[in-house]
Amino acid sequence: MPQVGLLSTVREDQQQRALDLERHVREVETGYPAPGGKGPVKPQYDPASTTLAQREQAKADELTAQGWPRVSRATVRRWRARYHADGVWGLVAKRRGSTRLDRADALVIEALRALLPEEALRSRSRGWKKRMRRETQWWLDARHGERMVEVPAKSTFNKLLDAVEESLGLQGTVAQRRARAARPAPPFKPTLALRPGEIVMLDSSPLDVLVVLDDGVVGRLELTSAVDVATRGLWGVLRPVGSKLTDVAVLLAQMMTPMMMRPGWDAALSMAASVVPHDRLSAVDERLKDAAARPVIVPETVVVDQGKVFVSPATRAACESLGISLQPVPPANGPAKGHVERPFGSINSLFCQWLPGHTGSNVSERGSKVEQEPLWTAAELQALWEEFLVHWHHRPHAGLRHPLMPKKALTPNQMWAALLPVAGYVPVPLSADGFVELLPVRWQPITDAGIRFDYRTYDGSCLNGHRGQHSGVQAQKGLWEVHYNPYDPVRIWVRLPEGFREVAWIHTTSVALPFTHHVWEHICKVVERTGSREGHEAELALALDAFLRRAAGKEKLSIVERRVMAKSRASETVPVPEGEINVLDVLAPSFGLAGVYAAPDPDDETLPDEDDDEAVVGDGPEAGHVSAGSLILSDQDREEDQWLP
Repeated sequence: MPQVGLLSTVREDQQQRALDLERHVREVETGYPAPGGKGPVKPQYDPASTTLAQREQAKADELTAQGWPRVSRATVRRWRARYHADGVWGLVAKRRGSTRLDRADALVIEALRALLPEEALRSRSRGWKKRMRRETQWWLDARHGERMVEVPAKSTFNKLLDAVEESLGLQGTVAQRRARAARPAPPFKPTLALRPGEIVMLDSSPLDVLVVLDDGVVGRLELTSAVDVATRGLWGVLRPVGSKLTDVAVLLAQMMTPMMMRPGWDAALSMAASVVPHDRLSAVDERLKDAAARPVIVPETVVVDQGKVFVSPATRAACESLGISLQPVPPANGPAKGHVERPFGSINSLFCQWLPGHTGSNVSERGSKVEQEPLWTAAELQALWEEFLVHWHHRPHAGLRHPLMPKKALTPNQMWAALLPVAGYVPVPLSADGFVELLPVRWQPITDAGIRFDYRTYDGSCLNGHRGQHSGVQAQKGLWEVHYNPYDPVRIWVRLPEGFREVAWIHTTSVALPFTHHVWEHICKVVERTGSREGHEAELALALDAFLRRAAGKEKLSIVERRVMAKSRASETVPVPEGEINVLDVLAPSFGLAGVYAAPDPDDETLPDEDDDEAVVGDGPEAGHVSAGSLILSDQDREEDQWLP
């Protein structure tokens, strides 16, 4: 059949010439110039009395006599081959010039095809073509001998490099080259989720806004976010740059816990005023009574990148304990989790760009005096961010469509309400042990001195009977499972045969104010070890207490110390979902004794004394257990006044 579509792309005279050649080829092969075998047969083209070679020569002589230039028997043979391969389109005259890649040395092309993808995957900064020319020569020398193969001249090599980059799809910026090199082979299928929580994607990125952390220190916060593919629900945790494992724990807890309405929020943001069947849900889960209009889901599959925070053993263990399947994507493969990558751009356009201190997506878009704008504090930005998350779920999303309303874009709340009758709703309140399971984990021995790590020793009577013993976990060589909160280092939780038990730091009472891992790491760097390990730990505790007192008294600190305190205090602004026990909350009372005392009776004069052994976490038959009645918040200033000179 004639290729009508291809023939329409050339001139009419070229089309006519190709159709004429088709009749000549057909006459050589069958004796009949017209299809169907009709009409008289010329004697020189009769297959019954001539060979194919004779007919080819006869056709060449005939066309030459008619004035066709340079027609030989070989020419007729080539026409026949092209006709059999491509039909009439093969008989169209085409210009067949060689490309630059065809003319170049094959060994040089091989070197470039080997070096360019490797450079893109290594995420190297884009350099000059001069560097690539030299690296190509080194590659050829290493494989074919010194100067056995020479790279082309500079101008020729530059053009050849552009041609190879274009053939490999590696032109463009470094980010574009890296994305193309890491992209798997197409075709791609869209990610499909039919119920809330079926697929949840996690990622983190610095927020393009400058904030005042503390004492005038200006910095950026990092956003660790999660997106539910089915409803496009968004959750996020703001911390100083450098996500920790606890941030993932808080994020998972936020997804499974309703967000309570905050003072000053408009009533339109409540779940009772939304399209969600609030009355029916409240009958199942009382926590939703005063909740904001935001989906509450339990993740089934969590898709993450290769970040250390997301693929750590602690994250894997936490997801396994909650029945969540963890699926890491290939390295440097952003399109594999595009549902969580795209909202970062929406957050910049809908949230960040309206705030003072907006830095833009890159340095070239940044204003010259951004730091001098009236910047917000981390706490103020956190409060506004929580309200923005509720507004997000009232905003129509182009990717959310209902089968009965395919032309209408739904909001995340509308999609959640549409999927609830199909998927159902089961409240999953996290217990204290559930929060502990989400915390980072370490495997440590229980020695006579207790549990030691990061130059801190944790000890309590609950460890008696397990000191020097094998935990029974052969894969960890008998070490014990210890969970810790980087934002509250004064206590840890160790998994004993009877369950999780809380163990306090032995120098808890030596430190007058709460602290985080940022402060502790700074103290460990500036305090030099001069004696034994026990003595060094006591010196660290005293230095920590002195540093915290100086910071609380607004004494003049160095630039490094100001940054440490600012980063530490900004870490304390992220709230844990309400309604359950706050074992992740870093705002512990003085001395870190958040779980030491039961709620006291104000008329009771027999309050426990600090030196009383019964007041230490882990002493007593029930001490050390995490229970709702054991956590109280004391008056910070009152406790400080008792100990300040």
